[in-house]
Amino acid sequence: MPTQTLLQKENSLVHNEVLKANELYSKFFGDKGKLPLPPGRKFAILTCMDARLDPAKYAGLAEGDAHVIRNAGGRASDDAIRSLIISHKLLGTKEWFVIHHTDCGMELFSDDIIRDLLSKSLKTATVDEKGWRNLEESGGSGEAKFINFLTFKNLKGSVLEDVERIKNHPLVPKDIPVYGYIYDVKTGKLIEVVEATIAGKAV
Repeated sequence: MPTQTLLQKENSLVHNEVLKANELYSKFFGDKGKLPLPPGRKFAILTCMDARLDPAKYAGLAEGDAHVIRNAGGRASDDAIRSLIISHKLLGTKEWFVIHHTDCGMELFSDDIIRDLLSKSLKTATVDEKGWRNLEESGGSGEAKFINFLTFKNLKGSVLEDVERIKNHPLVPKDIPVYGYIYDVKTGKLIEVVEATIAGKAV
C-alpha cells in the first residue's frame, strides 16, 4: 500500500477514535455545563505541550479549576503572556505557575537548526547521531527566519527567564506571585526552581 494511503488510513483512525471518545465523554457530562466561566481555584499554569505531561493529574485539577496555557517548552511567549493577562484581568486568577520539564525537546535544537530544516522542507524531520535532517528536501519556506522558536540549553535558566519576563511585563500586576517549577518526566514530581519563585514573588 502506498505510504500516502497508509498515512491517510492512520489519520482517519485517530479521527474516529477522538470522535468516539468524545461521544462517550458527552454521555456522562453531567452538570459540567453549569460551570462558571472564571476558574474556580483562581490560578493559571503555563506549561509545555509535551504529550507526557497531564496538568490535570500532576496538579490535581478538575474541569473548571484553573487555566492551563500550553505551548512548545511552556515558554513565556507574547501569546502566553497575552493569555495570562486576560486570565487575571477579566477572569480573576491570582497566582500563576510556570512549569517546564525534564527531557524537553526544546533543548535538542536551536533556532538556526529548525530554520534551516524548514527552509528546505516542511515535512517532518528526523534525528540521529549526526543531528537533525530532512528525509526529503522540497517545498521549504524561508518564513521561519522571522520566528523566535524560544529554544533553550539550560532548563532551570529557562524557567527563571520566563518567570522574570512575566513579572517584568508592564501589564502584569506586581501583586501576582509567579512560581517556577520543573516537572520530572521520570517521577511525575514537581521540583521548585527556587531562584525563579523568588524572582516571581508578589510585591
